[in-house]
Amino acid sequence: MSRHGNDWVTRWDETPHRDAVKLDDKPWFHGKITREEAEQLLEPWVTGSFLVRESTHYPGDYTLCVCTDNRVEHYRVIKDHQRKLTIDEEVFFDSLPELVAHYTEDADGLVSRLITPVNKAGGDGYSKQFEKAGWSIDRKLITSGRVIGRGNFGEVRKGTYMGKDVAIKVTKDDKIQAQSFLSEASIMTQLRHDNLVQLIGVSPGTSIWIVLEFMSKGNLLDYLRSRGRTVIRQLDQINFSLHIACGMNYLEERKFVHRDLAARNILVSEEDVAKVSDFGLAQHDREKAEKSKIPVKWTAPEAVRKKTYSTKSDVWSYGILLWELYSFGRVPYPRVPADDVIKFVEDGNRMQPPDDCPDTVYDVMNRCWKLQPEKRPTFRQIESRVMELRRLLKEEQRGMESAS
Repeated sequence: MSRHGNDWVTRWDETPHRDAVKLDDKPWFHGKITREEAEQLLEPWVTGSFLVRESTHYPGDYTLCVCTDNRVEHYRVIKDHQRKLTIDEEVFFDSLPELVAHYTEDADGLVSRLITPVNKAGGDGYSKQFEKAGWSIDRKLITSGRVIGRGNFGEVRKGTYMGKDVAIKVTKDDKIQAQSFLSEASIMTQLRHDNLVQLIGVSPGTSIWIVLEFMSKGNLLDYLRSRGRTVIRQLDQINFSLHIACGMNYLEERKFVHRDLAARNILVSEEDVAKVSDFGLAQHDREKAEKSKIPVKWTAPEAVRKKTYSTKSDVWSYGILLWELYSFGRVPYPRVPADDVIKFVEDGNRMQPPDDCPDTVYDVMNRCWKLQPEKRPTFRQIESRVMELRRLLKEEQRGMESAS
């Protein structure tokens, strides 16, 4: 039984036959095949179709095969003395997935950007992996309703499944986007906690549907801005702070790094339970960030400078999220342009506490904002401290009620 009393979510969480799904991050890599075999696999030669194989002429190197205008171009991927990968000796990558991600976004000198991967035998069976693990849902059982959110990925709709409200993430008809969606869903199959938004299942089709538990009060940022001080009390704020810390401690224990922790990515249930969502960027351990627009005002300095992320960079973001929570949804660093934020904090400056923010909570923020990552607390320590602050606040409120 969920401690928040949601029997239905608990039933999903505890279903014994639903296994974690771990997808191959290189389904387009075909190993030792010849040039001719690659071209046969790529037929019909549709612009943007691609695969990667081992180089037949240069052992240790790779070949990126890309289709355009009914022909196939073969690009040698060189591994330099530092084991970095490059095609043009101008842009370097630590891994094949990073290289593919880069050229998926921009052709950058290739005949076409990478659009449609031609996966190795079984590699196009992502949906089958979800089915085998017990996560596949028959679309006929889902009723799709009104749109409640949009993004570059597609849209989010409210719907019903088995008589219960759900949120449905709907992809555009795009194979790369669908693969990204399924990667996010695969992460969610590995994470089951009361303070993380839970995956209910995946419905394959022309567009992929990811079915999630429905969070009726929307994201925390909008919740804070729409209700403000007249509705949200200090106990609500400390409860939200604790919920998020619990969810992040769970991720920390499992060595997952969220990389985009912010109020906009926290959802609130009908019972006022805050849950961490949006695992599209989540990665195991320390990982280089893909080429993407970094939310600088929420991101730790070392993550912005070096493009490396860790649980400690998530801790920095948690401190920013606390500031959002206690300022009722203001944009962080309100008088500092985004381009100047990193220099601002590296010079030793920090945001002032929001109005009426308890000193004890502001102390937690400042501990999260230590410039040296190793000096920041762990999420276990944060959870313990916030739990203590909640206990003290409740005692204080009981004392005031008794006095009156």
